Amino acid sequence: MKSKNHRFIQRFTRLNRILHILMIVSFLTLALTGMTLKFSYTGWAVILSKFFGGFESAGYLHRFAATIMIGVFVTHLIDVFKLKRKEFGSWKKLLKSDNSMLFNKKDLKDFLNSLKWFMGKGERPEYGRWTYWEKFDYFAVFWGMFVIGSTGMTLWFPEFFTHFVPGWFINVATIIHSDEALLATGFIFTVHFFNTHLRPEKFPMDIVIFSGSMSLEEFKLDRPDEYKKLVESGELEKYIVQPYPPIVIKAIKIFGWTALTIGFSMVLWIIYAMLFVYR
Repeated sequence: MKSKNHRFIQRFTRLNRILHILMIVSFLTLALTGMTLKFSYTGWAVILSKFFGGFESAGYLHRFAATIMIGVFVTHLIDVFKLKRKEFGSWKKLLKSDNSMLFNKKDLKDFLNSLKWFMGKGERPEYGRWTYWEKFDYFAVFWGMFVIGSTGMTLWFPEFFTHFVPGWFINVATIIHSDEALLATGFIFTVHFFNTHLRPEKFPMDIVIFSGSMSLEEFKLDRPDEYKKLVESGELEKYIVQPYPPIVIKAIKIFGWTALTIGFSMVLWIIYAMLFVYR
């Protein structure tokens, strides 16, 4: 039997991991093609457009990636409904459980204690299943799907939507879609990347969303409250899994580094465009 130091605990299901990978691929494609079209007058956008086969092809890829993103979002919602029916029975029990993504009093307490910890005035909070910043990221997707998704669909099918909204709304939708997408891209490639990968305890990369598991020792340090509850309930062993072989971990890291490199490069390109050549 392996020692506890070499045991791994599952944190994400296979479906969770597949959906996240598809979301990464679709978001990177949306960001690259979208920013290429938004900043089409810059040198880097012209170079990228050639990689995509031209600005028109970039538009086609943008809409294809949007379709994948919508599919990921709908699949996740269906999975949540299945989780409610299978394990909780009611929305009330699900939303009040430790697995809930709703903000609660503990999140506020963890946030305030985190500020004290950052300033050296207290101990690191005992985070549970989900942290307050992970919940914020989660609901940011809903906001993005509603605002960016709805305006994107309006621009994709303007003839249809102008049966219900005045023609000037197309111009408004263009501005909202463009600016909100820029905000989302900047947030993901800075704040989200930092929280996920660049924090001291995770640097240079956290691969748990890809591998689905982390070592038991890391889990105890990273999510002490969740660890204690699993031990107390006697359910810890239920989540013990075998780690992936090194070759798989290597492939995961290559994919992760590729995504990080593209993301950080886009931040630099956007900053350059906004400061020096913005129109």
